[in-house]
Order: sequence, then C-alpha cells, then structure tokens
Amino acid sequence: MTLKYKDELVRSMEFLAEDPRTIFIGQSVAYSGNAIYNTLANIPLDKKLETPVFEDVQMGLSIGLALEGYVPVTCYPRFDFVLLASNQLVNHLDKIGHMSKNKMLPKVIIRTSVGAKTPLDGGVQHTQDYTNEFRSMLKNVNVVFLEEPEEIYSTYKHALEREDGVSTLVVEKGDFYNEK
Repeated sequence: MTLKYKDELVRSMEFLAEDPRTIFIGQSVAYSGNAIYNTLANIPLDKKLETPVFEDVQMGLSIGLALEGYVPVTCYPRFDFVLLASNQLVNHLDKIGHMSKNKMLPKVIIRTSVGAKTPLDGGVQHTQDYTNEFRSMLKNVNVVFLEEPEEIYSTYKHALEREDGVSTLVVEKGDFYNEK
C-alpha cells in the first residue's frame, strides 16, 4: 500500500488526539481556513482551541499549557507565521530547561507548513522555508522537516512519546499534501 502525505498527517493527528494530554491550538484548527484544518477534521471539537491571529501569544499559551501537563499541538498554517512566535519559541521554550535547571521541561509539538506554490502560489509572504535557520537558532527544540509520507507518523509519535522534555518543531511541505 502506498502511503499518501495527507493521509499520514490525518492518521498522525488522530493518534495524537487519543492522548488525553493533547490539545490542538491555532488558527483554523476548529474552523475551516487552511490545509492543516483538513487534517484535523476527525479530531473532537473539545480537543481544539481556535485562536485569533496572535502567533506570539499562541506560543506563550502553548508553553503555559505544557507547564501544566498538557501536550499542545500548536499549529501555524505557514512557516512564515512562526517568525512572529519566534520570541517565545527561541527565547523561552528553547531555553526554559536551562533557565530552570531542568525543573521545567514543557513539551510542545509545533506544527507548521511551507506554503504551497501549486496549484496557486501563495506568494513570498506565505511560502518560505526557514528550517535551516530554526535549526541554527534552536538548541533544545528538535526540528524535523517531513519530506516523505513514511516519516510522518513516526515523527509525530516520537514527538509525543519522548520523555526527555524536548519539544519538536515539525515542518510539513504544503505542496506535498496533494502531490505525494
């Protein structure tokens, strides 16, 4: 059986939703508006927290929820929007273990996508890939780029099940939702 990129994303999100600690946070997680929404269609509404456009606050909220024992799956429809959350991501989530002498190890799963260029090009504000830049900036957050469908489920499963307090930034490729 050939695995499809989008189908593996759906399967992975359903797996994550089975864990009572997970909560899905972001723009268009509860209401249609982007491709990530379509991968969350089978997730119960009570596991979703729709946010307005306030990316930095969304990341801060995700960190706070993680400190309270939740595992937020915080969704940013485009990697370009993660730039707006980089203060919380780089200066707080990535450094909190060090700053607290490993007394605080919040686990957040950050989900984003490099915007699709086909069939419609989202333009330069919505299609940039900052994977290498974030790998360079983040020392304690695992950064994974999902190239092949076979990598998707195991990546999200590992992000949820790891017990070392490490958060994960998962980068999907929007063009692959329909191509692979």
